[in-house]
Amino acid sequence: MNTINTTMNPEELNRLLDKYYSGRSSEEEENLLCDYFGVDTIHEGYEAEHEIFAYYRSARNVPEPSVDFEARIMAGLDGAEIIEEKFLIRRYLYPLVGAAASILILFGSYFFLSRDLQPKDTFTDPKIAYLETRKILFEVSSKMNKAEMALEPVGKIRIMTTKGFSAINKSTGIVSKNLKSLERLDGATKSVKNKKY
Repeated sequence: MNTINTTMNPEELNRLLDKYYSGRSSEEEENLLCDYFGVDTIHEGYEAEHEIFAYYRSARNVPEPSVDFEARIMAGLDGAEIIEEKFLIRRYLYPLVGAAASILILFGSYFFLSRDLQPKDTFTDPKIAYLETRKILFEVSSKMNKAEMALEPVGKIRIMTTKGFSAINKSTGIVSKNLKSLERLDGATKSVKNKKY
């Protein structure tokens, strides 16, 4: 059965806590407080201190840092600074390199395309130039004639569809003419039926 820890009376406990909170307590007095609050049941009104010292008891299990702990932290920070410098270089250098490459591509494209657009006079003799021009125009003309011949079946299809539509229109006219005759006949039979003899 848990009983209240009576190893310390409330007046002495208050005196030790005042010294602890003002920062004047010794290590021995802090150990006394840890021992007092190390049990489950304590005097009423000291629940917050019980939680604080329970945390301190669990923190005692944390091992002390090694001798080279500070040196390792400093080395890690130095490494982080180097990484940060590399990141800053990448952050600013990559966009600049990309922009420079884009400008280079644009200028290269301009010079490449503008060079091909300018005609060169390769003939010094006008007769040779005239004959070469005739040759080129003849080739263009023959290719256009071949293209026209290739489109000839398409023209025939257009003519056939026009003829087909005109035949359909004629037959539609005949059918509508015959329907009018039938409507007249129907009207006449209805009028005869309506008349009483």
